[in-house]
Amino acid sequence: MSTDVKRLTTVLAALLLTALTITASPARAADGEAPSAGQRIASALRSSPVYVDEAYADAVPPSRQRELAQQIRRTGLPIKVVLTPLAKGDAFDGDSGVLAATVRDRLPDRRELVLITTDGDFADSLEGYEWPADTHQTRDAVAAAGFLDEMRDAGLADLTGKAVELVAEGKGTQRYEEATKDLGGSASPSATSDPGGSAATSAASYSGGSAWWLLIGVPVLALAAALAARGGIRSRKAAPAVPQLVFATARAADEAELRRRAEAEVLALGEATQAADLSTTPDLQHALDAYAAAGTVLDEARGLPDLAGVLALVQEGRDALTDADAALPRCFFHPLHGRAALRTGWRPLGRRDRLDVAVCQECADALRDRRAPEVLTDTDEDGRTVPYFELPAERSVWAATGYGSLTAPLAGINSRRARAR
Repeated sequence: MSTDVKRLTTVLAALLLTALTITASPARAADGEAPSAGQRIASALRSSPVYVDEAYADAVPPSRQRELAQQIRRTGLPIKVVLTPLAKGDAFDGDSGVLAATVRDRLPDRRELVLITTDGDFADSLEGYEWPADTHQTRDAVAAAGFLDEMRDAGLADLTGKAVELVAEGKGTQRYEEATKDLGGSASPSATSDPGGSAATSAASYSGGSAWWLLIGVPVLALAAALAARGGIRSRKAAPAVPQLVFATARAADEAELRRRAEAEVLALGEATQAADLSTTPDLQHALDAYAAAGTVLDEARGLPDLAGVLALVQEGRDALTDADAALPRCFFHPLHGRAALRTGWRPLGRRDRLDVAVCQECADALRDRRAPEVLTDTDEDGRTVPYFELPAERSVWAATGYGSLTAPLAGINSRRARAR
């Protein structure tokens, strides 16, 4: 499936849907019951870089799983593969982005990770994700695998092996452009980033190669053609001026994806708190309070800053369950980058005092090189887009807390509630 067409499909869905709901009910976990799906996959990945659900056991038998694992280890890269069916209403709501984020959050070492998963939209597709940035051109590499002539009739095991090979080669963008040059489009799928924290996504069909994109509805193809004709879809080398509508619709799609992820994370935290033992979890009440606050913020979320706050509250709740008092919060500058890697001093523009903030490695490198780090933005009272931390603290709980760098998110919310009484 063409990644540009898939992107447009996502945008249309975000505009047409009036509500996004998770139909899956969180299972009540208790002592002795099986762990959540995300935790089960993450646990399996600790012993092998390849996880294959039993539904795909025939397509990727144990012998092929071992071959893939050996291939991955030879690359020396932090590659992991998760092949599991995805369907609306399951533990990940059929969304490979939620699957990737959930599994990553449960891995012990997740600073650098390349994750190849099955796609939630098509059963014969793969998605590629990479943290903290798309350094190895993962999304292009995984996308390219499905368009290669040699992969036209390949099975899931062979497609996965080819995706690993292209990621290790590090020329994913070149391979993608070469593989799709005869399809009438040269735009790389890595032109936009995933809101889950510098993750990159792509789709690669392993049955019929480029045939899937022909099945997209006529309205979507018409919109794609119109945008392409007007310069909305071009090679990233052309650096076109994209109409404001495209920015707005893309942001709506990103927000929809992040909302689904936030919903899944809140549900997972609820399961974890229900399974916790009060006698061995002294901060269980803290975790329960963070869970309740995350649910409230999610219900009232007005945009990306609030949804990022949901993830910050979920992280605070999980840290309470594991008694991780010294754990760093999410990145101050852009909480969607994930958990911070270190704390550093930073002086806001126009101020003489310095703040001690937690930052991810990407933002730390930017500060060290005297570059402006990527920041999460919000809207001020005049309707201008500004860094979220420039809003008055009394207006934004996230500006007041820095998503945990300045004050714990839960403490900030409780303080605001106390003042409102």
